[in-house]
Amino acid sequence: MTIMKDVAKKAGVSVATVSHVINNTRIVSELTKAKVKTALEELNYQPNAVARSLRRKESMIIGLIIPDNTNPYFAEIAWSIEYASKNQGYSVILCNSDGDINRESSCLDVLIENQVDGIILVAAGKSSDKIQKLVERKMPLVMVDRDSPNVRTDSIQINNGMCGGVAVEYLIALGHQKIACITGPRDVTPSFDRVDGYKKALSKNKISIKDAYIIKGDFKPHGGYLAGYKLLEMEDPPTAVFACNDLMAYGVMRAATEKGINCPDDLSVVGFDDIYLSTYINPPLTTIKQPRIEMGEEAVSSLLQRIKNPDRLARNIILEAGLVIRSSTKKIK
Repeated sequence: MTIMKDVAKKAGVSVATVSHVINNTRIVSELTKAKVKTALEELNYQPNAVARSLRRKESMIIGLIIPDNTNPYFAEIAWSIEYASKNQGYSVILCNSDGDINRESSCLDVLIENQVDGIILVAAGKSSDKIQKLVERKMPLVMVDRDSPNVRTDSIQINNGMCGGVAVEYLIALGHQKIACITGPRDVTPSFDRVDGYKKALSKNKISIKDAYIIKGDFKPHGGYLAGYKLLEMEDPPTAVFACNDLMAYGVMRAATEKGINCPDDLSVVGFDDIYLSTYINPPLTTIKQPRIEMGEEAVSSLLQRIKNPDRLARNIILEAGLVIRSSTKKIK
């Protein structure tokens, strides 16, 4: 294993000079810098990240916890966070909580043990005591997509309630009165807010809210499939479905196909997220587009500001989202 002393010997400079070139801690002549860099490349020198973090009292590592790494929505946010972090010289440790509070707690322990400089969290559910304690200890923390009223920290999200209302208002404008809603997990704030937007849109248009039309889902395709079957087998089935994420919307469309129900001629479907697959399914899905890349960039920016200034006041950043109209919706016959 190559050590700094070997690089110094090959370049014909002192160990201190090599250190200054690597860490950019002092001005070194271009000629000397070139010699050191050539020696580093020829000897395939890899700096010791642990030793460097101890000297600087920072690891240059960000921890990221998401609830489902198989969901393209969270995968795209994770990609954006990793890309933005790399541009700022940070590496990312990714953990998957699988939507479980206890597993999320274990992920937090792992990240703290690895001495990350800060954590970006897509919470599994309602905030835990552990998250609150981290904030009290001034561990830099940013919540993405989901927030918690009980935790005072930076958060990046959209107005889920308003967007849920926009989706349902569009279906009403197409003439639909019998509109169902497939929710996500009850303890996840975006799901609760989207359902609230659904209800407010119906009430605003003097359409009665039928409890039977509100089916609990799980943000996964199979959950949407099961909920879709249940809705379509009713004596008075809905003519439109608002699914609280795209994956569940796919499940509804699959259930409709199996039952010989045409989408959108007989059933209009609206999703939420606008993951890239929604453009390619048949028919392409009408959905609420979330600014996933911008979410990741804002999360990294907020976290780095929090790392530099732990006492900065917490900010709740609301990004814009909007309806993307495709072929899964149609005016009612």
